[in-house]
Amino acid sequence: MKRMEAQYPPFQLNKPRFDQSSFNGRLRHFLDVIDPRTLLTTSQQLENAIGLLDKYKSGNVPGGTTYKQLWEAQKIKQAIIHPDTGEKIFMPFRMSGFVPFGSFIVVGMLLPNSSMKQVIFWQWLNQSHNACVNFANRNASKPTPLKRFVLGYVGAVSTAVSIAVALNLLIKRASAFSTTTKLLIQRLVPFPATATASTCNVLLMRNSELSEGIEVLDKQGNTVGTSQVAAKKALKETAITRMFLPAPILLIPPLVMSFLEKRRFLIRNPRLHLPINSVVCTLAFGLALPVAIAFFPQISQIQREQLEPALQSSTTESTLYYNKGL
Repeated sequence: MKRMEAQYPPFQLNKPRFDQSSFNGRLRHFLDVIDPRTLLTTSQQLENAIGLLDKYKSGNVPGGTTYKQLWEAQKIKQAIIHPDTGEKIFMPFRMSGFVPFGSFIVVGMLLPNSSMKQVIFWQWLNQSHNACVNFANRNASKPTPLKRFVLGYVGAVSTAVSIAVALNLLIKRASAFSTTTKLLIQRLVPFPATATASTCNVLLMRNSELSEGIEVLDKQGNTVGTSQVAAKKALKETAITRMFLPAPILLIPPLVMSFLEKRRFLIRNPRLHLPINSVVCTLAFGLALPVAIAFFPQISQIQREQLEPALQSSTTESTLYYNKGL
């Protein structure tokens, strides 16, 4: 019983179950956020979860309701419903769907001996998916014009394709490398292309937040005002996350596959190449995502003196909060 109580502390509506001041607490929180099992949630289960939370808010929780049930209800709602718009996020663009729907794209980008057309296709598909995930999980306290989304999408795809094509051409023309070395370098090409493009994707597509600002809240969740300073901080934190995210995903699998090839295991068993590559990519993706987004809490803090003078005079609270987005 004590163990269960430790796992499920007293419930707090719209608050994380785990301590967000430590990396370990944020990691455990985001492991909940990206739990792919929430993709199996039915409409009825979602409706029940929202209904239970509404009853808790109004003080009418049914007798016998446990902390576990309340935390699980909140987990389901947060995984599916956008915190700002209150609308369902399309399944492939949820953070819980990022790994299941994105793994095959990672496998495609890391396929050996890809032609230039294949390189362009996989980079385009990857940035298309990233753009939709970024848009679906943005801070939506202010409306984002469709033009911003299109600019972010075009900019990210152009950057990714340009870098990937340029690096592939450079490697193919280089005569100083052996065939094995060229193959390894080619497998590592997706990382700089994707890391740069993913960062540009966030900066371009959420650029409107810098000019319009995002909502800043007090500890009761009341809106204090709109801040461009908080928007800049939110965008910076998200960009750092996106910069790190591709590293384990695009660097670990090529190194593992090269090791297996040197041991001649895959040469003797060529049919196992794609299945093993797929498993390694999925495991690396599943590991990298929660670690990357745990760098910063989703509901971040900012000190009042850091904000614009107009906002500083609107509240007496020393610490304010904003939704960084994912």
